Amino acid sequence: MSILRYTIPNSFTAASLLLGLASVVTGQLGNIELAGWMIIWCALLDVMDGVAARLLKATSSFGAEFDSMADLVSFGVAPAMLVFQAGIQIGGVQVDSGAYWVLLLSVGVFVLAGAMRLARFNLTTGAPRSGWFAGIPTTAAGGGLVSTSIIVLATNPEIAELLPLHAYLPVGMFVLALGMISTIRYPKIVKRDSHLINAFQIFVIVSTYYCGITRSYPEFLLALALFLLITGIVAGRITKDT
Repeated sequence: MSILRYTIPNSFTAASLLLGLASVVTGQLGNIELAGWMIIWCALLDVMDGVAARLLKATSSFGAEFDSMADLVSFGVAPAMLVFQAGIQIGGVQVDSGAYWVLLLSVGVFVLAGAMRLARFNLTTGAPRSGWFAGIPTTAAGGGLVSTSIIVLATNPEIAELLPLHAYLPVGMFVLALGMISTIRYPKIVKRDSHLINAFQIFVIVSTYYCGITRSYPEFLLALALFLLITGIVAGRITKDT
């Protein structure tokens, strides 16, 4: 029974890692939209992993390290490859051009920043529980903003044609990389004193699961991810550490 208890959350983690790998392969085969949805599914599995571990009291050092490795693939490598492939397939970036090397550098920096962000998080897991992250989490950056942005571009080619993606994509990756390794206080989804905030957090989770499972309303998910990023950063600046 003890083995089964730990196997359940670790199975969610394993599924997330493999789904992240599947996203890379799917994007390489040309299906950018599906590759983006796979990263969102990874985020849904990541939530289930944490919930299962807490409900079953199955948290462990192995689980924490395994989760970080899966997160690096699902929310670091997979989103980086998604942007790289989108730059070539949607943005028209030519191989060996100057824009190509800038894009390649930006996705490399994004992956490195994600790895550093996750390593720093592991070093602080033994600290007293806090309702805040230090830096933008990889799930929010790669699983939220990057994936939904690319899905919207893939499903709205008329918008993609109007935007200078050869410039926007690398700039976006550099900015998110800086956000991940920064010390910006960013709120976790935990129970708060405010009933309004708790209700909003439930709305975010339920709506994300609905859109992710049904592969619908990517524009809403992108708007929600941007709203959470901005309000989270603002909240971290104006509130005390609780």
